[in-house]
Amino acid sequence: MNRLATSTETSSISSEAAAEFWKAALDRDPRADGKFFLAVRSTHIYCRPTCPARRPLRRNAVFFRTMQEAEKNGYRPCRRCRPQEQLESISLVKQAAKLIGSASEEDSIRLGPLAARLNTSTAKLRRVFHRVTGLSPREFAHAARLEKFKKKLRSGVDISEALYACGYGSPSRVYEKTNSQLGMTPASYRKGGAGMKIGFTVAASSLGKVLVAGTERGISAVYVGDDERILVRALEKEYPRAEIRRAAASNEGWLKEILSRVEGHAPSKDLPLDVQATAFQRRVWQELQKIPLGATRTYKQVARALGKPNSVRAVARACATNPTSIVVPCHRVIRTDGELAGYRWGLERKEKLLEREAARA
Repeated sequence: MNRLATSTETSSISSEAAAEFWKAALDRDPRADGKFFLAVRSTHIYCRPTCPARRPLRRNAVFFRTMQEAEKNGYRPCRRCRPQEQLESISLVKQAAKLIGSASEEDSIRLGPLAARLNTSTAKLRRVFHRVTGLSPREFAHAARLEKFKKKLRSGVDISEALYACGYGSPSRVYEKTNSQLGMTPASYRKGGAGMKIGFTVAASSLGKVLVAGTERGISAVYVGDDERILVRALEKEYPRAEIRRAAASNEGWLKEILSRVEGHAPSKDLPLDVQATAFQRRVWQELQKIPLGATRTYKQVARALGKPNSVRAVARACATNPTSIVVPCHRVIRTDGELAGYRWGLERKEKLLEREAARA
């Protein structure tokens, strides 16, 4: 039966894409859900990339873009991760998000009318929103409005025009709601960071190159990798018009502290942060900073600590988008079964960090 399935299955996935998908499946990367499905030749079951089930041998893994393609090749949906239900939830959230995005007035989102337009109940819509995004529809609406506002500013639209186009009721509301999340004034963000002075320093460490960048207010990025040029380009992509240059002595103190933490040492001083984030991301990152040296927490434990037990996926996304690794120790978050997953800078680095911190603790 297995030989028959292997010889007759047809997948449109290229070898390059398959290698990328396999890495995402090993990392259980939440960003991969919906992009592809992992099928197992030995069991004839297909799963979502984030399925908590044990990973098969590479030779038994095959990838499909859609559920229909997987089922056409004789694979059954996993009863553990339930890919059909997940896609239905994602579809519902996408429809709701489209309606939320079209709302013209600030705070105009009402759950009842929104659910009615989608032919669902308010309870189900609220539950699905929390499960998929980790946010309530109102919180999602604010995040979507902020993202729209940022895009308009980056495209050069006048601040007042962008303000009202995005549904903010007054200038005071836009400054009140965006300053802490933009990490700068709306005027600076509108210019792609023009006028901002971001200094960066790169140093070698036992984990590879470490880039530390920040403004006069605090650290904006801590990247770890093998190629300095790639790290610098990532910083330039975020602030295309900022004045980005190598820092003088101002960053040396931050860098020295971060390199010490890379080796597993406990923090010797607090480091200021100047980062862009949604309200939910900030809550997650603050919770991560509470995890003691040498300890770990599961994504589920972090979600519960935030009072949002159904927001495990959203917590995982916040960890994956953390721009200040090491300072915000997202490497201390692991899967429920104790396995490592989802580290932007590579699971090998995550494992080494945890081993060093455990030894120091």
